[in-house]
Amino acid sequence: METASRVEAVTKGGFPVVPSQYIQPPEARPNLLHAGDAAPIPTIDLSISDSATESIGEACRNWGAFHVVNHGVPIHLLDRMKSLGLSFFQDCPLEEKLQYACDSTSAASEGYGSRMLLGAEGDVVLDWRDYFDHHTFPLSRRDPSHWPLHPPDYRQVVEEYGNEMKKLAQKLLGIISESLTLPCSSIEEAVGEIYQNITMSYYPPCPQPELTLGLQSHSDMGALTLLIQDDVGGLQLYKDDHWLTVPPISHAILVLIADQTEIITNGIYKSAQHRAVTNANRARLSVATFHDPSKTARIAPASHLIGQYTKPAYKEVVYGQYVSSWYSKGPEGKRNLDALLC
Repeated sequence: METASRVEAVTKGGFPVVPSQYIQPPEARPNLLHAGDAAPIPTIDLSISDSATESIGEACRNWGAFHVVNHGVPIHLLDRMKSLGLSFFQDCPLEEKLQYACDSTSAASEGYGSRMLLGAEGDVVLDWRDYFDHHTFPLSRRDPSHWPLHPPDYRQVVEEYGNEMKKLAQKLLGIISESLTLPCSSIEEAVGEIYQNITMSYYPPCPQPELTLGLQSHSDMGALTLLIQDDVGGLQLYKDDHWLTVPPISHAILVLIADQTEIITNGIYKSAQHRAVTNANRARLSVATFHDPSKTARIAPASHLIGQYTKPAYKEVVYGQYVSSWYSKGPEGKRNLDALLC
């Protein structure tokens, strides 16, 4: 276990064990003896525009997730983001990390932390994870002085990465719109000004991975998530009552449809329910880039998808209220989205 991590085992009877606050209830624990088949989610080449739109539509309908290659984000930037994350989590002393500690009483606050959900101590089972959250868009939220100073290129790389990921997200939202025969700008206009957060997640080796989760079952609350991960693996998707493992693909970017896009598409496209499992031997790193509406945005099914024979599947929601519910009640799969069903 890395001594510079907040997430640490304790010793009992001479052996490392998981502290009680990280132990999942029996029904939520992963079955690591049957870790699940590989999820056959599509890998889509964005350089082949003729087939990408149809393929993305099919993936959104069947999986809520897909990998993209030839995506236009420089490969060296993907590699550098992962190496910066590992450097921060593995090399920085805990005292230095705590200089960037986030506000644990505020949802999705910027900085270093290990506790995602709000609630009283003891009421929430903790994920076996440390993270660093960066606020990168709109530019009025971006303040690199809140980010680590070392390595020397950390802040510049995060800024460049955020810029590239926003461009890719906007391109994908356009393709997703077109796959529904909507105008290219439809979903982005429904989302409004994009709020982007970049979250580096670090999952230390866990002495009892069968009792824990690196990240509990949930679907992302916003519009679109772009994820890169190292070669360790641990991400799982829930489909047809089974958890399926998503094998890492070098230099591909995993696209996850999030809840607001499910609402805007009136449930035609589904947000991806996913979780992260831990392992006893190797630390794992992932970088998730979230693209969300503003807190004041009102999200509802696109009018083009509603007609005489098609009723709205979801109630309109103010995004900020949705976020507050997600963080205070906990995701428990997709229950916050299900609560909006008409």
